[in-house]
Amino acid sequence: MLYFDDIPDDYRSVVGTWHLAAEDIIAYAKIWDPRPEHTDLKAAEHSPFGTLVASSAHLFAIVTLLFHRHRDEIQLVAMLGKDRLRLPNPARAGTTLTYETRCIGRRESGSRPDLGIVTFEDQVADGEGKVVLTQEVTLMVRRRP
Repeated sequence: MLYFDDIPDDYRSVVGTWHLAAEDIIAYAKIWDPRPEHTDLKAAEHSPFGTLVASSAHLFAIVTLLFHRHRDEIQLVAMLGKDRLRLPNPARAGTTLTYETRCIGRRESGSRPDLGIVTFEDQVADGEGKVVLTQEVTLMVRRRP
């Protein structure tokens, strides 16, 4: 369990991995982003991607789930912001995604002595090492009791 006080300035971690199965992409997209490149194998072959790809919303959901399962159990109170979000490459069906994070800033809360503010730079890469998502996320984190 990591509190604000336990997160060093040079903190880095592999948050987790996720196998991106075609059937999961389709199931998610049918509800949340029903575009053909996410829901139809044949249509996806004729898309600019040439194959089935995960929607950005699906990637955000995966990152959120992996963060909450992270072995370090960062004592999150709230997300304060998401900046510099980029999706430089498609997340293709059949790949395994690897989510890594690193601390790029931290400070004590000016109004809440029991909390700290930490900014992380996140990167998600596919099985070939191609980056499919980058973002900066600012979180409110509990201080050690």
